[in-house]
Amino acid sequence: MARRAGMAELAAAAGVSIATVDRALNGREAVSAATRLRIAEAAVRIGHPAAGRLSGTSQAAELPEVRFGVVLHKQGQDFYKAFADELNRSVLEVQGVRPRLVLEFSPSQAPSEMARLMRSMAGRCDVLAATAVNHPEVTAAVEELRSGGLRVISLLSDFAQGIRVGYLGLNNLKVGRTAGWITGLAARGPGKVRLFVGGHRWHGHELRETGFRAYLRERAPHLQVMDTFVNLETRQLTYENTHAALAQDPDLRGIYVAGGGMEGAIAALREARAPGEVVLVVPALTRESQQGLAQGIVTMVTDTPLEKLCREMFIRMTKIATHGPDSADFGQIFLNPDIHVAESI
Repeated sequence: MARRAGMAELAAAAGVSIATVDRALNGREAVSAATRLRIAEAAVRIGHPAAGRLSGTSQAAELPEVRFGVVLHKQGQDFYKAFADELNRSVLEVQGVRPRLVLEFSPSQAPSEMARLMRSMAGRCDVLAATAVNHPEVTAAVEELRSGGLRVISLLSDFAQGIRVGYLGLNNLKVGRTAGWITGLAARGPGKVRLFVGGHRWHGHELRETGFRAYLRERAPHLQVMDTFVNLETRQLTYENTHAALAQDPDLRGIYVAGGGMEGAIAALREARAPGEVVLVVPALTRESQQGLAQGIVTMVTDTPLEKLCREMFIRMTKIATHGPDSADFGQIFLNPDIHVAESI
């Protein structure tokens, strides 16, 4: 006699976790109507014994559909891949509506490209969240979208202040000061420090730079922060500049990568210096940075809690879409970073 399908088979068929199936079947915690419907359809498809019990979820089809627009950049970076994966997971848990994710990636950080892509989301989504540089072209696009009824949330790095409905991400000034704190604490004697940002128009990077420099100026004056290098968030530019700095400055004591491109710094330090000789602080926990922590090349990671960010973002976006745009402004919401060191992984 064939074995009946269990929760593992149902979870696989529905594309959700076993824990989510357990919550849907046993009512341990809230599960969105859209996810319940997805599990019910999978149960019917594979002949799961709970199909009848779940059949009442067809009423989910009567809920209003909400199209959540999200614009990110650097599609090939591990951080943004993880961000996209979390968005696709978290949207299934949205309550009270039938959620649909409309996700796009900007091919570059050029303001004109970001503004063009954001404008293209008009009519395709009911509310929009985006990562973008703080630039007049982007501000104009957000203003145009707002005048047409589409509200925009800035993610990770703020932009269009006073026009966007709110900012959601880390307190970047504090993140920079935290990077300065560990650099001052772990640096082996006086010397120089190198700082990388993705571009001068990233508001979040600007704040991280300010916090980093301010902390070291105040608490570790024996460390000299060199001119900031713009790496366009690319691995290769970071790698080349780090190698040059290591060759030119034997007293290089620290490197802070405030945005993307950290893989280049990790690779250069692995080739040119002993583990722990140079303090390295990076902004995302990925396979490469985790390996760097284990090897003693990376000193600390100040990571963005993507699960919390996505959950909070969808709550805010749902409210905007269902309660009207005029009551949507929420200012700034700061999440605490996840701090990782070698002993915590």
